[in-house]
Amino acid sequence: MSYYSILNLNKEPFSTSPDPYFFYPSTSHKQAMQRLEIAIRLRRGLSVILGDVGIGKTTLARALIQELHSTNGAITHMILDPSYDSEFQFVTILAKLFGIKGTFRSTLDYKEAIERFLFKKCVDESHIIALIIDEGQKMSLSTLELLRTLLNYETNEYKLLQLVIMGQMELLPKLQRINNFSDRISLKYILNPLDYNETKNMIEFRLKQAGAASGKEIFTEKAILTIYQYTQGYPRKIAAVCHNLLEELVMKDKRIIEEDLVNEVMEKDRKVVLVS
Repeated sequence: MSYYSILNLNKEPFSTSPDPYFFYPSTSHKQAMQRLEIAIRLRRGLSVILGDVGIGKTTLARALIQELHSTNGAITHMILDPSYDSEFQFVTILAKLFGIKGTFRSTLDYKEAIERFLFKKCVDESHIIALIIDEGQKMSLSTLELLRTLLNYETNEYKLLQLVIMGQMELLPKLQRINNFSDRISLKYILNPLDYNETKNMIEFRLKQAGAASGKEIFTEKAILTIYQYTQGYPRKIAAVCHNLLEELVMKDKRIIEEDLVNEVMEKDRKVVLVS
């Protein structure tokens, strides 16, 4: 039996997978989501979201896709790893992603086919096409050059492709190396870690989403404060620590997570890091 079943939960509350069902909208994440929706709805073109590892960029991206589908009817595509060796490989992937059929012999042929596709979908059929690229810092300069070309496809009123790039902070200097790329950014937003109250709210939100009974205390205030101090408000780390804590709670047959248990689990975590 899973530990969460023993705790009378319906789902695992602290998986580190980017499940939008467990997306907690902190102030920073909520603002990013709202600004992205506005930029995409107004067809502004390029949006860039920056943040450290574990800040919640991928979960934000998946939550954005879900929101766009439910409210705006946008057609969205996502690339999880943009590590492509050449422009030709990238345009081949894009054409396949967009469902463009045909035989194309060169990068130029692919670019022209993509432009025709975007014009048909976005102008003739009035769709919004959004491409979300995660791990943007992995993109080569040739891939960025190609994206710059795609951002040139536009009408007098709007960009045909709505491009969202999620990446770590080192993405920004890479973008600045491409001529006329940075000035195409319509939205640049940096995600911040959660504060203490948001950390507490995230833990309670995830437990509630997993089916925890309302008003039932599983973590004490001091336990949550210790978790916050250890994780510094990074959502992925919060989820990982809380997952380990719930497992320990079950194995030790305890009813509530207190500060001493958090310290014990954190000490184990530190030892694992040192060994690895």
